[in-house]
Amino acid sequence: MDHHLLAIRVFNRVVETGGFTRAADSLRMPKATVTKLIQNLENHLQTKLFQRTTRSVSVTSEGECYYRRTVKWLAELEQMENHMTDSQAVPQGVLRIDAGGSTARQVLLPALHDFIARYPQIQIDLGVGDRNIDLINDSADCVIRSGPLADSNLIARPLFPLQWVTCATPGYLALHGTPQHPCDLEQGYPLAHYRHAVNDRIQPLQFIDKGKTIEIQHRYPISVNESNAHLASGLAGLGIIQTFRFMAQAHLEKGNLLSLLDNWQPPDEKMYVVYPSNRHLSAKLRVFIDWAVERFQ
Repeated sequence: MDHHLLAIRVFNRVVETGGFTRAADSLRMPKATVTKLIQNLENHLQTKLFQRTTRSVSVTSEGECYYRRTVKWLAELEQMENHMTDSQAVPQGVLRIDAGGSTARQVLLPALHDFIARYPQIQIDLGVGDRNIDLINDSADCVIRSGPLADSNLIARPLFPLQWVTCATPGYLALHGTPQHPCDLEQGYPLAHYRHAVNDRIQPLQFIDKGKTIEIQHRYPISVNESNAHLASGLAGLGIIQTFRFMAQAHLEKGNLLSLLDNWQPPDEKMYVVYPSNRHLSAKLRVFIDWAVERFQ
């Protein structure tokens, strides 16, 4: 790759990640190389692109202006290159995907045999966990996750709806009784709460009654920050849980869990495949996105 073009790509990644070290890690190159390329670019432009201190890096006003121009130019260049090469390219190489534990175990992994059979030259590195990774700073090509997007630099393709279910074991209900309305849960029913892996906040149980949202959160015997373990806490009879129905479906069908308060469940969420809007859409990523949309919609 031309050194000037490489320097521009590296410059854009430093701006997007907010640091030389994070940019070097995401590009898988030494930090010294990133530093040298930025210095060469600044010398070529005769402009200071970053303000550097021992603790932080911030883009200058000149650097911000240069970024706005180059990010559009790089996107157009990559789109042109893709148009010329994608029809001939064989999708290959390592594809890094991140997904939640239950999504990986119950949705993605059972279906991946079909994708691997279609594209045998693609190697999948699957990261699993409930932490929402930063697609700009981390090295994943895409993530499969639920909920709304908070970053305008990302593109989300919807895959399937996610229904909520509130449930407990027969043993739990025999011991504590069966709530008839969401507000009954405030009368001391033990709850097994889901605790967000990122911000450590408790997710209250949510219900809809005549258009009004009801949130239930009170003193609880246990909270869990991983979706499969959260389901296991419900199966262990530790409390009522609210989770996605696809996770609990097999246990509901077997009678290990019983569905509660069905008439008050919150609206469906959606599962998405998410990827950066300002990064090269490689052939391997493009075919995975197309396959996922086709397979799961």
